[in-house]
Amino acid sequence: MDFNLSEENLQIQKIARDFAQNRIAPVAMEYDESQEFPMDIVKELGEIGFLGILFPEEYEGSNLSTVDYVIIVEEISKADPSIGLTVASHNGLCTNHIYMFGSDDLKKKYVPDLASGRKLGAWGLTENVSGSDAAGMQTTAVKENGYYILNGSKSFITQGGVGQTAVITAVTDKSKGSKGISAFVLEKGFVGFSVGKKENKLGMRSSDTCELIFDNCKVPAENLIGNEGDGYKQCMQILDGGRISIAALAVGIAQAAFEHSVKYAKQRKQFGKTLSEFQAIQFKLADMATEIEAARLLTYKAAKLKDEGKDFKFAASMAKYYASEIATRATNEAIQIHGGYGFIKDFPVEKLYRDVKLTTIGEGTSEVQKMIMARQLVEMY
Repeated sequence: MDFNLSEENLQIQKIARDFAQNRIAPVAMEYDESQEFPMDIVKELGEIGFLGILFPEEYEGSNLSTVDYVIIVEEISKADPSIGLTVASHNGLCTNHIYMFGSDDLKKKYVPDLASGRKLGAWGLTENVSGSDAAGMQTTAVKENGYYILNGSKSFITQGGVGQTAVITAVTDKSKGSKGISAFVLEKGFVGFSVGKKENKLGMRSSDTCELIFDNCKVPAENLIGNEGDGYKQCMQILDGGRISIAALAVGIAQAAFEHSVKYAKQRKQFGKTLSEFQAIQFKLADMATEIEAARLLTYKAAKLKDEGKDFKFAASMAKYYASEIATRATNEAIQIHGGYGFIKDFPVEKLYRDVKLTTIGEGTSEVQKMIMARQLVEMY
């Protein structure tokens, strides 16, 4: 296996790194403190093609690979995981769902605006009664006179408040369980569609997270994605790909924590020596570097399998599980290396420590990833 990035990969990496470090990193804490969505930065990301990474040029996308996608998300997340999450969710969830499963008419209507960044997308699966048990959702959709009438709500929806287009799942036939769930494209402005509470979060604070409410919301029948009953199956496939991007986000956080730790350890002196001269700190850095590289390679492997059209579900769950767990350890060690300074907001590792926890929860918890892997392992062996 070739572990080297191509010249094109390296060019993409440089563009992403330069933008992230020059445009995003200097203002990341300001947005975190204000909890303001960085709309100006996100618009610029659209202009350089980072909101349509995976989509063909005919839909105003950048037509890049999944490996490129991973590289971009990692670099953006090093500077600000909140914006990394925006890039990952916009590309991998709402836009990708419409592109993968929508009719030609739906794709032509919605994907160009999303891929270009003219509009932002939200993706609504989770409800306050159904998180890991996605099939337990209670939002309903009833077909009447050329429309589907949606009633219910969705919780913890990324870009829920700022997104203009949303993919929403609802139960169209309760008797069929998960096979009675369908997916729809909704627009802000549809009758009965409103934004509820904006969440006040531990981390990822400039990423927009809101409740969405449907009160006799009228959705044109042609906005059904695929067929009735296909929604849950579609979502599971979308999440398989989404987990690769969350793995990349976690790798970016871990790498940032490591780099800040090395810099601090080389500058901070105790007992007449820099911290980097103490074996205890050296061992921490060595462990962090090893685990981050392993997580990165797992993430690249999953991305490469996806690019080659091979089964990547197991690899995606493994990458997401491992990367999110080692990123959590890396940020914890970063705080420890920084000591008291790691506990204050003047140093970036404090924010990384808060941001990283979402990676072990979003798009399937670590426990869900282990369930997915275990089931496949039993079948494989």
